[in-house]
Amino acid sequence: MVERICIRGGRVLDLDGEAAPHLDVLIEDGAVLELLAPEAAEGISARVIDASDCLLMPGMVNAHTHGHGSLGRGMGDRWSLDLLLNAGPWISGMRTLEHKYIAAALNAAEMILKGCTAAYDLYFEFPAPTPEGMDAVARAYRDVGVRTVIAPMLADLSLYEAIPGLMDSLPEPLKREAAKFHLNPFEETAKACERFLASWSHPLDEAKPALAPTIPLHCSDPFLERCRDLARAHGIGLHTHLAESKTQAVSALKRYGKTLTAHMDDLGLLGPNFTAAHGIWLDDDDIALMAERGCSVAHNPGSNLRLGTGVAPVRKLLDAGVCVGVGSDGTNSSDNQNMFEALRLAANVSRLCDLDVNRWVSAREALEMATLNGARMLDLPARIGELAPGARADIVFLDLNNVNLVPFNNPLNLLVYSEDASSVKSVMVNGRLVLEDRRFTSFDYAGLRKKAQEAAGWLRERTEENRKTAMRLEGFVARHCLCLCRENYPVKRLVCD
Repeated sequence: MVERICIRGGRVLDLDGEAAPHLDVLIEDGAVLELLAPEAAEGISARVIDASDCLLMPGMVNAHTHGHGSLGRGMGDRWSLDLLLNAGPWISGMRTLEHKYIAAALNAAEMILKGCTAAYDLYFEFPAPTPEGMDAVARAYRDVGVRTVIAPMLADLSLYEAIPGLMDSLPEPLKREAAKFHLNPFEETAKACERFLASWSHPLDEAKPALAPTIPLHCSDPFLERCRDLARAHGIGLHTHLAESKTQAVSALKRYGKTLTAHMDDLGLLGPNFTAAHGIWLDDDDIALMAERGCSVAHNPGSNLRLGTGVAPVRKLLDAGVCVGVGSDGTNSSDNQNMFEALRLAANVSRLCDLDVNRWVSAREALEMATLNGARMLDLPARIGELAPGARADIVFLDLNNVNLVPFNNPLNLLVYSEDASSVKSVMVNGRLVLEDRRFTSFDYAGLRKKAQEAAGWLRERTEENRKTAMRLEGFVARHCLCLCRENYPVKRLVCD
């Protein structure tokens, strides 16, 4: 029997009108059937959910996260991107299958608590993705209630091999230690991807696979071409960290004689299924090329600031017609999975790029990036990212009594500039309340919290040698990459430039 639900008494966010009229939401079989004036809903046979004193908005779509990063919360302080990557074998290593599930579930739980119902997760499983590991990640997201595209991070070159001259710059004892972090040959990893893709059994509207050649410099050209061919054969997305840092931008010119974007296009990777995370150090030709190929960019202002990588040219990307979404990035690189914080930063950092207020990212644009644009990038069979007839009922209930929303002025401005996720009261996914009055309805969060703390202690002990090695390498990595960053590059993305 098809279930009907009527959410009554709430105000529904209207992006176009920058308003929040009182409307009742009629849901049938997990989808929004109608938005009705309150009096029109009288007499309809349906289970009623009271949304009095609530603002209803579509669940946000996180365009870029790393589920494995949740267990690395608070591990680093003054880390650049290069130093975060140097610490990778320490903060993300030695994971058991249970740890992989715990990390993904913790990531998902935080997103639900903060109003996000779908995410593109670039999950790291060392040394290569496995059917069991990727299944554990998908189960974790589904158990909590978050829709996800899961793209295992892939590489066949380590950080020390990827950055020109870095391995050679290390003193001999450290060079041997860095060499221990070598990765599998690309054919082995490609075969592992084939196995995981062939074994995928989750409903595609809840959990869909993709591939993430993690950073182009960390992948040999034959490996990138294999990722391209696998994605085409399976009809799935490609997601990579493109032009995230000046280190990467300068290194690309040294290795390829052209930008990373131009090189990726030469290899045939750019297309409508291609998402570039960060996209900070793109020049005008890169942006035009990405627009021409129908690519998307996942804007991660929180981690860009945290890691000092620069300010992305979001207005130029939008003007060119590139689909731009908003991501939280991993908790080990931007500290949380708070899409409201990401929204605010996405709007505010744009003010550093132009004195013309008309070129700043508006509240509406930021919300569109975090909902409709993110939904385009995930490309799930389910229609998500909007609260409208025909869309899946992925709905966030915000408490209008919370001080963030008092007084209730322009709702778009309030959500982008004032809200910090503390107003999130309940969350519905596919017509089912997964969070009600800030309590999970069918997921044991208290048990997860205990397991996550135990996992963190267990991993600290077993990754201690990796930590010591990372600390010995850190100064050399920092100095070498700083020298690269001091070289001239055609575009400027840092305030200090």
